[in-house]
Amino acid sequence: MATIDPFSARRELPLGGHYYALDALDAAGVDTATLPYSVRVLLEGALRNLDGFLIREEDVRTIAGWTADGERGEIPFRPSRVILQDFTGVPAVVDLAALRDAMVEMGGDAERVNPQVPVDLVIDHSVQV
Repeated sequence: MATIDPFSARRELPLGGHYYALDALDAAGVDTATLPYSVRVLLEGALRNLDGFLIREEDVRTIAGWTADGERGEIPFRPSRVILQDFTGVPAVVDLAALRDAMVEMGGDAERVNPQVPVDLVIDHSVQV
């Protein structure tokens, strides 16, 4: 996904890669230091996925302006990873397999049916011998 950076928050790491610095929002007049940690995590995720379409600059400003007694509303949420336990994950994998089979039956490419974010499936069974 192409991202935009109107807050100049994207910073390069010395050994490669990058991160999104919330202090860039402070420079834009947003006080991120007083936000609860959970809201800062949502804010960083919105910055990371800001594309001007699904997540817009206005959405970032809405999250950054959060207050406990403020107006309620929806915000975009795009997790960076989904972790599923076997109880919920196995049905999801079965659904994906069924969707892929249906795509092939309709003459399409099964490779087009894939999760949009990385998914980890945790199987928590012990084996007794």
